[in-house]
Amino acid sequence: MSGHGYETGRLNLPFVGIATFGKRPYVEDWSAIEADAAILGAPFDFGTQWRSGARFGPRAVREASTLFSFGHAGAYDHEDDATYLPGSVRIVDMGDADIVHTDTINSHANIESGVRAALAAGALPVVIGGDHSVNIPCINAFDDQGDIHILQIDAHLDFVDERHGVRFGHGNPMRRAAEKPYVTGLTQVGIRNVSSTAKEGYDDARAMGSDILSVRQARALGPKALRKRIPKGARVYVTIDIDAFCPSIAPGTGTPSHGGFLYYDVLELLQQVAKHHQVVGIDLVEVAPDYDPTGGTAILAAQLLLNTLGFIFHARGFR
Repeated sequence: MSGHGYETGRLNLPFVGIATFGKRPYVEDWSAIEADAAILGAPFDFGTQWRSGARFGPRAVREASTLFSFGHAGAYDHEDDATYLPGSVRIVDMGDADIVHTDTINSHANIESGVRAALAAGALPVVIGGDHSVNIPCINAFDDQGDIHILQIDAHLDFVDERHGVRFGHGNPMRRAAEKPYVTGLTQVGIRNVSSTAKEGYDDARAMGSDILSVRQARALGPKALRKRIPKGARVYVTIDIDAFCPSIAPGTGTPSHGGFLYYDVLELLQQVAKHHQVVGIDLVEVAPDYDPTGGTAILAAQLLLNTLGFIFHARGFR
């Protein structure tokens, strides 16, 4: 075991200890973040229209992520001949934003504060939801960060303006994002079948700068051509709804939609994006672990996030 930092101290196997994300250090004081990436839980699911339970997503994804706690050596990928997430990449876990039950405005404000704290520290914010409404405060926090382009990986367009007075639920986030002057466009990938958005929403989305692609259209293009749909030089914020994946591999979600992506469909796209664009933020939402007794949905989420972080920091020169 020599050379890996295990010759002294504890073995610290995945099932031992407190389940922070990737078993990385916990930072309770958000004014004292010193990291390249900061993980924030957003256990909020009052924006859900059907099956709730995504409030338990952050806890489940953190627990699943302990499987991939590689110690000091990083993770060697023989296909890419690269070691991802070496010890030089500083990742911390900020814990969770404080959620006030039934209070969307204050809960969202607390999530926004957490993202702002990560950005102020120069760390890449990585938010684990919660339902997709948590993307709204995440994007709000970028109002002083310059222009961004949003890559949404999702079964649903989430472009409802207002329905029954609701403007900040999980059907609204991409509409709220498109309204921001600093959001220059959206690439919406995986949108399929019976969606949550009416035809007028699709028309509005395209008029407001959206490029909308289904799973079959994305597969026909392939990851390289798909990545080229994102404007050259754009700084990219990535929002991943776990229901973009086929429920055969990700049943633990509130609004499953068959015909979804498999793992490499999404991973290869994110690897291309990390190579060619500056990724400025990530959220992964809608993991509702109680609908998946196998735990596989949470493992998928954790694996996807850790691999994506590996690609991002590899592209930034961390070796």
